Amino acid sequence: MTAAPTAAPTAARTAPTPGRHRPALRAAVVAAVGAGLLATLAPAATARPAGGPVAAGCGDRHAAAARPGAVADPGAVDAAGRHADWSAADAALAGMTDPGYATSALAAVREDGRLVWRNATGVAELATGEPADPRGSFRIGSATKTFVSTTLLQLVGERRLDLDDRLECLLPGIVPNSTGITVRQLLNHTSGVADYTQDQAFDYRRPEWLDGGRFKHYSLRDLVDISRRYPPAFAPGADWQYSNTNYVLIGMIIEKLTGRGWSEEVTRRIIRPLGLTGTRMPGDSPIIPGPHAHGYYKSDTGPADVTLLNPTMAGSSGAGVSTTADLTTFLQALFDGRLLRPAELAAMQQTTTHGEGRSYGLGLQRLDTPCGTFWGHAGGFPSYVTMMLGSADGKRQFAASTTVYDIPDQDTAYAVWNKVTTTALCGPQTGPAGSAPGSAPAPVPVPAAGSGLARSAW
Repeated sequence: MTAAPTAAPTAARTAPTPGRHRPALRAAVVAAVGAGLLATLAPAATARPAGGPVAAGCGDRHAAAARPGAVADPGAVDAAGRHADWSAADAALAGMTDPGYATSALAAVREDGRLVWRNATGVAELATGEPADPRGSFRIGSATKTFVSTTLLQLVGERRLDLDDRLECLLPGIVPNSTGITVRQLLNHTSGVADYTQDQAFDYRRPEWLDGGRFKHYSLRDLVDISRRYPPAFAPGADWQYSNTNYVLIGMIIEKLTGRGWSEEVTRRIIRPLGLTGTRMPGDSPIIPGPHAHGYYKSDTGPADVTLLNPTMAGSSGAGVSTTADLTTFLQALFDGRLLRPAELAAMQQTTTHGEGRSYGLGLQRLDTPCGTFWGHAGGFPSYVTMMLGSADGKRQFAASTTVYDIPDQDTAYAVWNKVTTTALCGPQTGPAGSAPGSAPAPVPVPAAGSGLARSAW
């Protein structure tokens, strides 16, 4: 599974420790540095089953080696049907792959329902040098959490449970402090539940993981049981700390209430109704279907292909596969009201009051940019780093994926990814306040510590 690049990447660097607490947008990139383990349908008419049992006892409301030029999608046009000048965004995207920081990078911007820019740079596979496909699929890591949170909030809208219901009445005795943990605290990472990914079984740097551990099957209960080996981080509601176990528990709650697997429910409620043909919650399948860029881990012996793995290691906290077009479609539908009623969508954007969680809502993370406030989620999986962001008015969405290989340090990782994000979001269709269309955006401020855009193994 190891492919020799046609041009030697830069020297090996030290990868970050999985599961360590890191700030916001910066962490979305560094989480996978070195291949680290981010209508018009009215709400009442969305594809959601009505009624159903409430939760019993839960309240009254229940790198790039070959570096071909960027491969643009010729179908992307602006809202007026014209091909806008996205050369600055193209250059920013190439800034991920040209220095060898990543083997591939792809991104897209949707505005008023149309893809106005979609591009890719780098290679899909080191051995062949085949250019990365802008339409390709990729592992989205913790961006899965927004799909899972939306599904859970649909159940809240159906009065199947309440955000303030206690975990103990839904999954009795499942984790320590379950009597004091609410559903809301799971969704916004204030539960204090230990993150199972701190266990060495999920350390991608260990030979055991690379040689076979990455193909191991885990049930959701297996992941929760691993988390129980570690003490709670704090009492429920006392602080904020990102924990993938929270969303494993949310997946289990979805299964308890619906009688169906969490992935089936996400597919039935979101993926299929929106026609997200490139999106799937893949269960045990180690394959990324269709065109996709391979992910590589920089080992002492060269690039190791880590594309194939068993995504149950992430489960409902990060197993998803998608495309930039599908992620932007999903965010557009979320914010234009096709997936949630107003009350649940508003709750999703209620951030916590704790320092490191002040930009984290219920499966949504806030990023303030020179051209407005955007909401979304980042994700990291071995080699793959994902970002998806959308404006709250549903008019503009951005999604990107890169297969990180050899970034020299975290500041560089943040800077190059920041440039891609801001140039795309504040590009020719809008531009930051006071600037001419197409001009370079002002830099996005580094979010306050822990403001939310992903850290963690996923």
